[in-house]
Amino acid sequence: VMTRAAWKKGKEERTLKITQNADIAHSIAQKLTANISPAKKIEQIAVAPPAKGTTELIAIGSSTGGTEALSVIMQDLHPPLPPIVIAQHIPALFAKLLADRLNEECPLTVQEGKEGEIVKRNTVYIAPGNLHMTVERVGGNIVTRVKTGPKVHSCRPSVDVLFDSVAENIGSVALGVILTGMGHDGAAGLLKMREQGSYTLGQDEATCVVYGMPKAAFERGAVCKQLPLTAIAKALEEIAR
Repeated sequence: VMTRAAWKKGKEERTLKITQNADIAHSIAQKLTANISPAKKIEQIAVAPPAKGTTELIAIGSSTGGTEALSVIMQDLHPPLPPIVIAQHIPALFAKLLADRLNEECPLTVQEGKEGEIVKRNTVYIAPGNLHMTVERVGGNIVTRVKTGPKVHSCRPSVDVLFDSVAENIGSVALGVILTGMGHDGAAGLLKMREQGSYTLGQDEATCVVYGMPKAAFERGAVCKQLPLTAIAKALEEIAR
C-alpha cells in the first residue's frame, strides 16, 4: 500500500515531467497541425453544474500524455465519488497495466472495464486496450459494454464512442472531462454530452503535453470550463459530491 508521502512525491514528479515536456510537445503539435483549418467555434451552450449529489457518472477521455495526467488526477481524488469511466488511447494489454498502477497509487479502486459490469461508486473503469467501451442503463444500474468495432478517428478505444454513449444514456447527470491528446477524438462526443446537459471540463493549454483534443473540444463549444491539470481533481470533487 502506497503511503501519502509516496503519493505526493509521485504526483510532484509526474507534474514536473509533464511541465518540462509540454513546451516541446506543443511546438511539435503546432507544426503538425499548421496546415489544418481549426474547427468552427459554435455558439456556447449554457450548462450549470449539476445539483449537489445528483452526479451519477464521470467520463474522462485522454491520449498523448494522458497516462501521466490521469495519475496526477487520480491521486487527488478521494471517496465518496460516483463511478468514473475512462477512454485512454492505449494498446492491447497496456490498459490492465495502467489500471493496476493507478490502483496502487490512488485512494479509489481502479480496474479494467469488462463487458456487462455494473459500475460502482468510488471505482474507476479504464477501457481495455484495442477495444471500445460504452455505458448504458439496465434497470436502475449503469453497465459497461466492451466491444471491438471499427476504429474511430483511427482510435480504439475511442473517446467519442464512450462520450456518445454517456450523452445518450446518462445525459445531464454525468460529468465529462477531456485531457491532453493529439487530434480531435472526444470533441464531438463531449459536445453531445454538453447538449444533453452534462457539465464538462477541459484541460488547459498550459498543462497539456499536446493541446489537441481539449482545443478541438473547446473550439466546438463543448467545454464549460478549462482548468489546469492540478485543479481538475478538486473541481470534480466539488461538483460531483
